[in-house]
Amino acid sequence: MFRVLLLLLSVCFFTAPATAQIGKLGKLADRAQGVLSGGAPLSDEEVGSALKQALDQGVGQAVTYLSAENGYFESPYKILLPEEAQAIVSKVSALPGFGNVEQDLTLRINRAAELAAKQATPIFVGAIKGLSFKDAMNLLLGDNDAATRYLESNTSGALTGEFRPVIRTALDEVNANEIWTKVVTAYNQIPFVKKTEPELDLYVTQRALAGMFGLIEVKETELRQNPALRNTDLLRKVFARQDK
Repeated sequence: MFRVLLLLLSVCFFTAPATAQIGKLGKLADRAQGVLSGGAPLSDEEVGSALKQALDQGVGQAVTYLSAENGYFESPYKILLPEEAQAIVSKVSALPGFGNVEQDLTLRINRAAELAAKQATPIFVGAIKGLSFKDAMNLLLGDNDAATRYLESNTSGALTGEFRPVIRTALDEVNANEIWTKVVTAYNQIPFVKKTEPELDLYVTQRALAGMFGLIEVKETELRQNPALRNTDLLRKVFARQDK
């Protein structure tokens, strides 16, 4: 291939007028660079912008899906009660008035996660805007979950700090904390049990974020493996490079 390109360059140089020689030589050199590198050269701006578009798309779809009613509750990311809570509930459910407490609490903590998910976008946007060209190129040529893991490592601390108060408020809004307080109070009055009070808001926050990153990873993998989902010219051009 390289010899053919050199031959073309030589033919153009010796057969065309002088003014045309330079123009043709430049065009063929550009084409040769594209062929030898596996496609048109990508600028720093193109790679960075494409990765930001991809992350925006994945995050937007995940947040929209999970923040809808039943987004968590009727999905693979449904949040179940923590193990220590299940032990408490199993004992308390035998008491009058607590027969459906597990189902009720499970629904309410998922409702809290769905409410809190609406607050996630600005935090993700800040991390996406801070994406450098070096980060972008590494992510482009990385594993199918490279961008998700980048987001996770760069936002988990901030998300937990911002998410937990929202979860706590959301748990209050759906009366989950009130019910949990009643459950724990009733449980602690049972003779010979070890007094306990798991931090429900922290647990729900952690599980909500795990579910969100899980869905973002699914969206990233789909975009990498299915060219039909690349819905802009820039995404198609840049992600074609990782297909090579």
